[in-house]
Amino acid sequence: MERSAGSRRRRRHSRPVLNGALAVVAAGTLTVTGLVSTAQAADVNNARNAGFESGLANWSCSANSGATVSSPVRSGTSALKATPAGQDNAKCSQTVKVKPNSAYSLSSWVQGGYAYLGVSGTGTTDTSTWTPGSSSWTKLSTSFRTGAGTTSVTVYTHGWYGQAAYFADDVEVTGPDGGGGGEEPPVVPATPAGLTAGATTTTSVALSWNAVSGATGYKVYRNGTQATTATGTSATVSGLTADTAYQFSVSATNAAGESAKSAAITARTAKPGTGPGPGPAVPKHAVTGYWQNFNNGAAVQKLTDVPADYDIIAVSFADATPTPGRVTFNLDTAGLNGYTDAQFRADIKTKQAQGKNVIISIGGELGTVRVDSDASATEFANSVYALMQDYGFNGVDIDLENGLNATYMSKALRQLSAKAGSGLVITMAPQTIDMQSTSGEYFKTALNIKDILTVVNMQYYNSGSMLGCDGKVYSQGSVDFLTALACIQLENGLAPSQVGIGVPASTRGAGSGYVAPSVVNAALDCLTRGTSCGSFKPSKTYPSLRGAMTWSTNWDATAGFAWSKAVGPHVRNLP
Repeated sequence: MERSAGSRRRRRHSRPVLNGALAVVAAGTLTVTGLVSTAQAADVNNARNAGFESGLANWSCSANSGATVSSPVRSGTSALKATPAGQDNAKCSQTVKVKPNSAYSLSSWVQGGYAYLGVSGTGTTDTSTWTPGSSSWTKLSTSFRTGAGTTSVTVYTHGWYGQAAYFADDVEVTGPDGGGGGEEPPVVPATPAGLTAGATTTTSVALSWNAVSGATGYKVYRNGTQATTATGTSATVSGLTADTAYQFSVSATNAAGESAKSAAITARTAKPGTGPGPGPAVPKHAVTGYWQNFNNGAAVQKLTDVPADYDIIAVSFADATPTPGRVTFNLDTAGLNGYTDAQFRADIKTKQAQGKNVIISIGGELGTVRVDSDASATEFANSVYALMQDYGFNGVDIDLENGLNATYMSKALRQLSAKAGSGLVITMAPQTIDMQSTSGEYFKTALNIKDILTVVNMQYYNSGSMLGCDGKVYSQGSVDFLTALACIQLENGLAPSQVGIGVPASTRGAGSGYVAPSVVNAALDCLTRGTSCGSFKPSKTYPSLRGAMTWSTNWDATAGFAWSKAVGPHVRNLP
């Protein structure tokens, strides 16, 4: 698509001869100073994919902080959005070919939070410029000169720690052609691969596929006719007929056009009235507690020792196996004072008869379960479902603190949902840094499976300071930390019923971030009723907020159940 004034493919031309007389003088007096100059090659924009029309092709962004968006854009159809989080400043860079001993101008249009533009590796003086942020497109400009041996430089943008996301578009590195030949138009993306059907209902089929480099969107086809579009790598096709087979395919799109359709797959919608029956219903407002399958100095418990204040009990943890994605479970009978496997299984049924959900948690601080391929996603879904069938677990908790791949974990959970049916309970316990931005892998996973997700109980501890939804930085251990960070999830795609507040049950339950139960209750009131807030007060209330979570029921027992006795009744009395 042609851009506005200043098109990247436009070149400056040599100065024309002014008149015939000057031509005669120039021909007869070749040595007259100022009348003759050596023809110079036209300047070009040496940056590639300068308008992000081919996604993030040619660009590299730190900590997966960058993504292309369709709004806001300065020109074309795409722009860069990069989101700082924690100790990452959302740096996106490109290696640009240049000529030695040459002058270049560098510019980019930016919007949003703090935005920096700079260049390094010049061989002379590296340079940068910045703006504290703008609600409209602002041009950043600087210049540099290359050294005698410089054939490439690194051009970059970045934001600032704890600040809002920034947007960038129309990057220009204007000067002599360094060998890249100037900006090239985007090319049609490749055909998507890995199309997989996930959860099905009587009227819908969930689909997912692998990302395609340079794609800015995808088209989903049902029986050869376009059914829907997506900007990510998953979509749900609805409006279908029960117990009916459909063919699905997907294509990738960008400004250059549309790829060929993927190989078609067949998926059948569910039959009316079939599938596993649901387990106990999760209450509108619920308390989640982690039960420790190990002895670390906290009170050792049987499942039946967990108080009735807990509605969801997450058994911690499943064990990894040598097969990627596959998990198993081994009760620590010795560490739990002789608690037998038979007693454990019977206690699961007892808790379920009391209306409680007992789920298996995957991960933890030392968990090394990896789901980063189609094969490992299938292994994960199959092995978790096998544990559900074997022990009677009602669902799964995702507490992976050592890396998570949104694409494949989403596929795994959808496959599990297709097996387990509508009664499946899915909870997540990300760290605070994982939920600072929708571009983070945890946040993307939560949004990818929003239709089957029960609750995200973010861990508001072992964190340090973090950004709230108002752009301010808050320190852990305060009501503002709980409410301002919860607001990010509440205002960026999750339903209030899918958001819970996760805290330690006692000062011994975590390295830092403990807050008294009264602070948890104040945060719940602030978010649901607009009362008991600190300096941060959300712009609206969220009466259907799910509730709270604690690590762990064992540490709660060690402290005389002070946490559950205070928070449990309060959660049940939320609006």
